[in-house]
Amino acid sequence: MMSESARITVALAGNPNAGKTTIFNNLTGSRQHVGNWPGVTVEKKEGTARHEERSFNVVDLPGTYSLTAYSLEEVIVRDFIASERPDVVVDVVDASNIERNLYLTTQLMELGVPVILALNMTDVAESRGVGINIELLSELLGLPVVGTVGFRNQGTTELKGSILAAADGEVRFRRITVNYGWEVEEEIEKLEAALVAEPDLSSELLGRYSPRWLAVKLLEEDERVEKDIASFCGQDCAAFRQLDESRKHLNTIYGEDIETVIVDMRYGFVAGVVREAVKRRFDEPLTTSDRIDNILTNRILGFPIFAFFMWLMFFLTFFLGKYLTRVIEVLVSGLADLISSNLTSPAWLGSLLSDGVVGGVGSVLVFLPQIFIIFLCISILEDTGYMARAAFIMDRVMHWLGLHGKSFIPMLMGFGCNVPGVMATRTLESERDRMITILVNPLMSCSARLPVYALFTAAFFAANQGIVVFSLYFMGILLAVLLAKLFRKFLFPGESEPFVMELPPYRWPTPKGTLIHMWDRGSLFLRKAGTVILAGSVVIWLLSYFPTGAEYAGSESLVGMLGRALEPLVKPLGFDWTAAVALLFGFVAKEIVVSTYGAILGVGDNSTAISEGLQGIFTPLTAYSFMAFTLLYTPCLATVAVIRRETNSWKWAAFAVAYSLVLAWVMAFIIYRVGLLLGFGG
Repeated sequence: MMSESARITVALAGNPNAGKTTIFNNLTGSRQHVGNWPGVTVEKKEGTARHEERSFNVVDLPGTYSLTAYSLEEVIVRDFIASERPDVVVDVVDASNIERNLYLTTQLMELGVPVILALNMTDVAESRGVGINIELLSELLGLPVVGTVGFRNQGTTELKGSILAAADGEVRFRRITVNYGWEVEEEIEKLEAALVAEPDLSSELLGRYSPRWLAVKLLEEDERVEKDIASFCGQDCAAFRQLDESRKHLNTIYGEDIETVIVDMRYGFVAGVVREAVKRRFDEPLTTSDRIDNILTNRILGFPIFAFFMWLMFFLTFFLGKYLTRVIEVLVSGLADLISSNLTSPAWLGSLLSDGVVGGVGSVLVFLPQIFIIFLCISILEDTGYMARAAFIMDRVMHWLGLHGKSFIPMLMGFGCNVPGVMATRTLESERDRMITILVNPLMSCSARLPVYALFTAAFFAANQGIVVFSLYFMGILLAVLLAKLFRKFLFPGESEPFVMELPPYRWPTPKGTLIHMWDRGSLFLRKAGTVILAGSVVIWLLSYFPTGAEYAGSESLVGMLGRALEPLVKPLGFDWTAAVALLFGFVAKEIVVSTYGAILGVGDNSTAISEGLQGIFTPLTAYSFMAFTLLYTPCLATVAVIRRETNSWKWAAFAVAYSLVLAWVMAFIIYRVGLLLGFGG
């Protein structure tokens, strides 16, 4: 309990005309005095409030709509909160105009000070048909919310009690930050690191403001923050060099100033809060975004529309990609033929380069067009703002699991790559939700599995590639949902904490920004082809070529002996030894499954020849079962490593490997055996 001598300081903040002065008068009564803020003519009001035989100072800050430091009032409010560090900031919000008022709330939360929301004019809001769930609003924002009617002095006693409880540490504040999108968040992290590493930055500045807050303000081109930082380290310091790089990158991506993007994201956060906690009985004029949302997030139409967009993405991926694939295949095959015909001695070197290097890497590179097309589609869905709506659509399902729809965002990112998908769980404040989302994220079918799907569907399901691949993606989502429910019940029991589902405004994606997004993600695939896949292809070639005298990739070769040893494990699934070897090497990177078959079949990069070879090994039933196994079994090595890092435990990384391997075997067994019973052939 704080002693009387340690007087509590409370700051009142809020938009103009939100009733802040009335709340101030209700708290302090006649115990107040008026002066000016030091060095300016802006009026300063201070007073003393009493509650339960305790008193506290109340400072009435000037009314302001934001903390961007464009006006003198904004500078006063920001400097007082940052420098004086009041014990509690009471944000007075006009309940009848809550969406506009909560914008300031997001900025106060970003300053990292304890905030209490005084939801004023609740009677006016009710008369206008605005119903606010105060308890849910409090949970979503992670701070106390007290309903007040200032001119009637209602809620004043409750507000005083909340102030004392917060000052005494009896209130748990959840540190919630606005997520500005992965592109902006990436630059914020870089700027934070540069600020913390800057030796000349005074502990006074970093003590007043968090590195994240400073980074956001730098991106917003806040001149006052820039001036403060420059006074310590100069304009040529590493932080400003990083700032120039970040601004150029983001301006290229978004095609507009970054301050506008950040403001839109804050309002997207506010829109998410309002959508969940505020209900309006009367119709209001609809914006264009509202009209689009009424269709895309409709309770009945929302999910079918989402499913249609997913199907369309896969249809375009394979329909357009197959033509470009043939071009790359001709180029890679020509290179392999050139090497094999001109490098005949020593024989092993020619085989290594043509079959191992060019054949192994080339067998994966031919599917590069599909990779880039799917990333292009994902970038368009993200840049338009639809991906956030997809998470909103899934919110009802996620709540049934004991999770929040926000958990679906890292899962959606897993469609591109499971590694950033796992890392994206950092935005989830609940440790339970975060752990569950990490464990099920590898079930999202990443782009590394796409070459496997493309190869097998071309060989066995050429007429229905998009539908077959869509069914695999849907299978991954469905199993992730069911396992999340299971993990919530048995591994991580307890109530899920509510999160705000940000709903950024719809925007037309810029062609340049979308292409950069596509390249940033697709180039990771290229880098992997030049490193991990290359190394894996060489290892597979070595095992296929040796011992000397054995038939290449035959039963007497090292790879044949390894496959025969593992074959009993996959025989019940309808697979032979080649599948066992391909899946084993696929643990390093799923794309290596394709290059493994290229090496084993002795046809290198020729996808047509690989497809023909697969038709002698698999049936349509076992091919689908194999793709399902590839979808579900152990995450790739990089994903396992990032699971270990994000959970800080090898135990959970090992668990992810073990459960997914068992799940893959069981599902492949069920698909194969049920398929046989239904007469689809063995």
